[in-house]
Amino acid sequence: MEQIKKLTSEQLTDLTKEGRTVLEFTADWCPDCRFLKPFMPAIEADFADAKFYEIDRDESMDLAKEMMIMGIPSFVVYQDGQEIGRLVNKDRKTKQEVEDFLRSLD
Repeated sequence: MEQIKKLTSEQLTDLTKEGRTVLEFTADWCPDCRFLKPFMPAIEADFADAKFYEIDRDESMDLAKEMMIMGIPSFVVYQDGQEIGRLVNKDRKTKQEVEDFLRSLD
């Protein structure tokens, strides 16, 4: 998973313009994000058709506010430039919950 410290609106448009893109908004200090981190390689492998990016929510706060992402970890999924789903809340997420969410978008 590629890590992006600071994501801008312009970069977001470029990143998400082709194919399926999964953005995971996270932060180093977040215990629920750390809980999920070990599962992310397996989730990426299960959804190999998608590009995954880890976005530092604190460094990308302007974009996070614009996208209404305050709770982390949160996921936003794009298909060919259009947002198709989001799992955005402040709750701890399990591998199963994330995979069920991603499957629900097909």
